Amino acid sequence: MPASARVPRRLSFLPFRGSAAVSDGQLTWAMLRGPAWRRLLPDVYVHRDGYRLDDHRMWCDAVALRLPPGSAIAGRSAAYLWGADLLARDAPVTVLLPRAARVRPHPRVHVIRSVLPDADRTRFAGLPVTTALRTTFDLGRQGPRTDALIAVEALLHRRVVKLPLLRVFAAARPGWPGMPLLREVLALAEPLSESPMETRLRLLLLDAGLGPLTAQHDVLDARGRFVGRVDLAWPALRVAVEYDGDHHRKRAHFRQDVARLNALRAAGWLVLRFTADDVLRRPAHTVALVAQALRERGATLVAR
Repeated sequence: MPASARVPRRLSFLPFRGSAAVSDGQLTWAMLRGPAWRRLLPDVYVHRDGYRLDDHRMWCDAVALRLPPGSAIAGRSAAYLWGADLLARDAPVTVLLPRAARVRPHPRVHVIRSVLPDADRTRFAGLPVTTALRTTFDLGRQGPRTDALIAVEALLHRRVVKLPLLRVFAAARPGWPGMPLLREVLALAEPLSESPMETRLRLLLLDAGLGPLTAQHDVLDARGRFVGRVDLAWPALRVAVEYDGDHHRKRAHFRQDVARLNALRAAGWLVLRFTADDVLRRPAHTVALVAQALRERGATLVAR
């Protein structure tokens, strides 16, 4: 029988401390040096069947085994555990350590040192993690501004934190680093924003002076019947802006979009649709098109 078949099931798919497994008689050091196991961190291993290089949750499990008392998984890693995936590929696990705590440097671990009261730590999905409130507070203080707003809105949209409570939490910590940025982000934050690209598009239009605008606006026809929900809207002018992600290219979505767009036009709405290229590579052109549509509907715009 293979050695890996004799170990407890938990050791076959979750990271574990090698020294603990050896001390308990579950494995030997010779077995851990064999092909059935992968070494993730010093004294932390996982079975080859549970190993995925780009599995951030696996790395969070591994790093948590090495955290000193009073520490927590934080930042974008905590946001990932709370349900908001803001991670770049192969991103290290962010951990928040009290200033006196020590952890061995490792490329897969990004260390931040800060005050971390017990009230700002919890256990979620079996791991020590900053609370949703502290996670959002921290990410909203880390520039650039667009990234900070995307992170805050992603967590607000997940409903793991509420904007009024976040504002109270921030007001109680006026001298913390990054507070000027966070105050700006909180003034812009829209809990209804449904994606990072929608946030980027809205911020692009606001920075161009094309606000105020309404997010996730329900359009009704003359009889008060629901026609559709648009990403961004100027309701009084009946102008809407939509962000189209890749899923809109699928046949079923395309057919639904055509019928929906026709219904919006029949209800008197002018709808502009943009892609990631429009937002990221042609921002000036995108702003110009929206400004032209607003002028056509009678808006008076002030040049910036």
